[in-house]
Amino acid sequence: MDKIMEFLPFLIPLVIAEFALLAYTLYHILTHKNYKRGNRTLWLIVTIVLMNFIGPILYFVFGKEDV
Repeated sequence: MDKIMEFLPFLIPLVIAEFALLAYTLYHILTHKNYKRGNRTLWLIVTIVLMNFIGPILYFVFGKEDV
């Protein structure tokens, strides 16, 4: 338990950043209709299943259409 308390100041900002990135990614997917690759359903599944930083980053690199 002491080990967790020791790392807590580092974990809290990471968790907040992860959920903020996830929320922004889901917002972007749901409000846009054009994607470089795939479709809305694919990117929702990828983002939710790979909920850590990987899913949202994959979307912004490979799925987000530059307008």
